[in-house]
Amino acid sequence: MNRTKTIAAITLALALTSSAAWSQVADTPAKPADAPGQVSHSAQMDADRARFRIQTFYLTNASQQNEANEIMVALRNLLPPYVKTFLVADQNAIVIQATPEQLETAKKIIADLDRPRKTYRLTYTITEIDGGKRIGTEHYSMIVVTGQRATLKQGSKIPVLTGSYNNGSATAAAGVQTQFTYLDVGMNFAATLDEIDHGARLNSKVEQSSVGEEKAIADAQEPVIRQTVIESTSFLSLGKPLMLGSVDIPGTTRHMDIEVVMEQVQ
Repeated sequence: MNRTKTIAAITLALALTSSAAWSQVADTPAKPADAPGQVSHSAQMDADRARFRIQTFYLTNASQQNEANEIMVALRNLLPPYVKTFLVADQNAIVIQATPEQLETAKKIIADLDRPRKTYRLTYTITEIDGGKRIGTEHYSMIVVTGQRATLKQGSKIPVLTGSYNNGSATAAAGVQTQFTYLDVGMNFAATLDEIDHGARLNSKVEQSSVGEEKAIADAQEPVIRQTVIESTSFLSLGKPLMLGSVDIPGTTRHMDIEVVMEQVQ
């Protein structure tokens, strides 16, 4: 009797196990077979790796690190993920390990992105007018490469007292150490050009500063700095002057006009 019960229990367990296994197999979707003549993705990867070659591409026009990084991002997004790409920053070069066909694709991508940038000359004209009469004109020119920031400064550095302390010397006069900082006074220009259809977009900042009367602050005569700043985004066409702004000069009847003109150098 016990033997009969044991056999029945084993038979029931096998039946349940077989049922669970059948249910698991039935619930798992079958992997579709590759169509006749179709190569699986993993097999294609292995075939490509067997044909890998290494080639170095030297960037001739990307002069900044971020430009080379952007080209690298484009290569990694457009080439298969198993293709290896390396940026050698100090050589301004990209090393790629890929098939001959993929290397040709990479070569075309790099040629399209690593293009020479155009160079322009920006000429700023500062004109002072009093009572409708032009009393003074100044010209400032700078060479700007598209996509890169350029600056121009002309003026003086004005010392400003920032503090003093005694270093403990026995002689009071010799022990006093005075600290100064220097302020740039004059004309400051900052410009960034980006090419667009039929011209360029100019992000420009023009700053004029001058020294006014001195004022006593904490028993020291400190200079007052007068400042005018025009910061804007403008659209330029070749050879056509653009007025950036016109500013009245405080305490006088004069005003100052600021315009810029763009000329292509190469």
